[in-house]
Amino acid sequence: MITGAPETIDGQEHLVLTRTFRAPVEAVWAAVTESERLGRWFATWTGDPGSGRVRVTWAYEEEMPTETYVIEVCEEPTRLRVRNEHDDPAQVWTLDLRLTEAAGVTTLRFAQVLTDRSLVTDVGPGWEYYLDRLEESVRTGGPATVAWEGYLDLGGEYAAAFGLPDGTGQVN
Repeated sequence: MITGAPETIDGQEHLVLTRTFRAPVEAVWAAVTESERLGRWFATWTGDPGSGRVRVTWAYEEEMPTETYVIEVCEEPTRLRVRNEHDDPAQVWTLDLRLTEAAGVTTLRFAQVLTDRSLVTDVGPGWEYYLDRLEESVRTGGPATVAWEGYLDLGGEYAAAFGLPDGTGQVN
């Protein structure tokens, strides 16, 4: 079952996923911003965030790509907006993370601008996987062990949620 949905924000289509944590906002913020903690579930970064740019190395992809990310907004501990640098505008990923805390529960609202909505059948399952890994890492305080198997199967549900053709060419 998918947790992502389409949403138009400031005139741009986004994939939006939400997760909740029984943890203070500062703990979730640390898990998405500190290189060592981010590396427990997603990627590590190097460089000086104060410069507005860091080099991110994906830790759980086959070829472990490294790319530069621009920090567009950083409002500790509630908002982080970043985008990768790429010559092809269709390959630019803009990610907007917003955190709120109430009664000891922190909610993460994760949004990615969709430059090509058809990519959601791959991107959606990918973020489900990574955000499940984030949940486990925050809960246990250690590296995530969630495996990739089965996540790609969510592509059909994402096709339906975004009104895209399924594998048979039919629009959901």
